[in-house]
Amino acid sequence: MLERFELETLFALADELHFGRAAARLHVSTGRVSQTLKQMERRIGTPLFTRTSRSVSITPAGQQLHDDLRPAYDQLRAALEKAMAATGTVSGPLRVGYTTLWCGDLVVRAADVFRMRHPDVEVRIQEVLIHNPIGALRAGELDLQLSEFPIVEPDITMGPVVLNEPRALLVPADHPLARQETVSLEDYALAPLITVEGAVPDYWLEEHFPSRTPSGKPVPRGRAVTYWQEVLPDVSAGKGVTTVCARAVHHHMHPGVAFVPFRDAPPIRYGLMWPTGSESARARLFMDTILEVADAARTVH
Repeated sequence: MLERFELETLFALADELHFGRAAARLHVSTGRVSQTLKQMERRIGTPLFTRTSRSVSITPAGQQLHDDLRPAYDQLRAALEKAMAATGTVSGPLRVGYTTLWCGDLVVRAADVFRMRHPDVEVRIQEVLIHNPIGALRAGELDLQLSEFPIVEPDITMGPVVLNEPRALLVPADHPLARQETVSLEDYALAPLITVEGAVPDYWLEEHFPSRTPSGKPVPRGRAVTYWQEVLPDVSAGKGVTTVCARAVHHHMHPGVAFVPFRDAPPIRYGLMWPTGSESARARLFMDTILEVADAARTVH
C-alpha cells in the first residue's frame, strides 16, 4: 500500500512534470521527491515516470496508477481537510499573493486576524506582478491569490469576489479629459490606451483594456508595459491614458497625472483564486477570514 506522501508525490509530479516544481509544491527537497519516486517504482515493479536531463514524462503505467488512485485520494484528502477545518486544528504554511496595494492591504489585515486564530499556520504574503498574473499559482508558489477577475483557466479556480471597485481613467493632467468630472467608455477612443504585455490572457486584457468602445469605435493602442511603475511616467509625459481602479488615487499619486472616474463602466472585480484541486483547509479558513475583514471594512466606510 502506498503511503500518503507517496501519493502526493505521484500527483504533484504528474501535474508538474518537473521535479523542482513538484518539490516546491510539496515543501520538500528535490532529492526527497526523487527518492520517494524510486521507492514507489521499486515496490510496484515498473517505472512511473521517464526522466531525462531536459524533461519528465509519465509512463503508461504511471498514468494508469494516477487515474485509478485519484478519485480515492481526492475523497480522502477532502475528508481530512473538512475534519481539520471543523476543529480549527490547522497548521503549516499558507502562501498568499496579491496584485495591487489595496488587495495587499486587505491580505495583510486578514493575515493578522488569521494568525491570532490559527497560530500554527505560517502565513507568507507576496506581491504578484501584473505582467504574469497567474504564473505563481501555476508554478505551485502560491496557495491562494487575491487579484483582478476574470481568470478563466482549467487549472485555476475562481472563488468569491472580495472587492467591487469603481474604475477611473488615468490621464495626463493637461489633457482635456482631465477637466471633466467623469468620463465615458466612449472616451477610450480619444487617446492611446497604455496596456500590459506579458503572460496575460487575451480575455483579461479585453476586460481591462478594451480594443473597442461600446459603440464599436476602435481604441488606439499606446505602449504596452510590463510593470505598473512604467505607467505613471508615461501618462505624465502625455504618451497615453490607461484604466485603473479609482482607489489608485490614494496609492499612486504622481506629478502630471489626473484620475477621472468613469460614469458608465462596470466595477473592477477582485477575487480569490487557487490552483484547481489543491484547495486546503488552511486556504478555506483564510478565505473566510478575508471575506470577514472585507465586510467589516465596508461596514466602517
